[in-house]
Amino acid sequence: MGICPIRCRSNLATLENPPEPVVPDNQRSMLVSLYDYPSYGLAEFTMHIGERLTVLSDSDGDFMMVKSTTTGHESYIPTNYTARVTNKWLFTGISRCKAVELLMLPNNQTGAFMLRDSESSRDCYSLSVLRRASSSYLASVKHYRIHRLQNGWFYISPSLTFPSLHHLVEHYSETADGLCCPLREPCFIQGSDNTTEMTRPLPTAMRRPTLNWKDVSRSMIFRKNRAESEHSLVSEGLREAITSYLYMTEANGQNNDGSWDT
Repeated sequence: MGICPIRCRSNLATLENPPEPVVPDNQRSMLVSLYDYPSYGLAEFTMHIGERLTVLSDSDGDFMMVKSTTTGHESYIPTNYTARVTNKWLFTGISRCKAVELLMLPNNQTGAFMLRDSESSRDCYSLSVLRRASSSYLASVKHYRIHRLQNGWFYISPSLTFPSLHHLVEHYSETADGLCCPLREPCFIQGSDNTTEMTRPLPTAMRRPTLNWKDVSRSMIFRKNRAESEHSLVSEGLREAITSYLYMTEANGQNNDGSWDT
């Protein structure tokens, strides 16, 4: 459960901000491409929009040397062709138009979101959220202004304030509470950790045939030969559980006169 948001309109300056949640270092900051590059002529693209980039050399002003973590291609690109992403959902240096373009990429589903600097209001943020209908062409991106109070707290609705952007995201991930839908996953970035999760092979599950207890004999449960046990209808774990249960039942069911309850 997340922190309980504060629903009030006044005296917020007297409230003390709780500490920010601890975020692993590998989730703190990354660079993402905002364009296909090069974007002219018939040259093969060295990187595509939405790919994670690794900086190979510091920016000399207008350009920087980067490498795509997806293709491995290196390129000298304009610095304004990239955005800095913090905690996977806070995008710095991205316009509203590019936010829509990234969220509309096919890997994103309903509830994909990002926070970004507001283009029209200084010291404010905007929350951009994707909502898809049954067909992808009906997808739309909704934008919500995130205001900042003098005490540093944030809100979308004036009656619901949060001590940090983390707590705001946490709350709207649990409930829509006025948004078009709850927040689900941050905007997909090709080559980031979320790629690993989606492409990781599922573990192979070994399933034994359905067990018919009429076919189970006492020897199947208490057999000692390990080689025979591997091919038994009764698994080793089940045999141990049955044996332990019978032992405990017999120990507790024995009367003082040595007889057994039936």
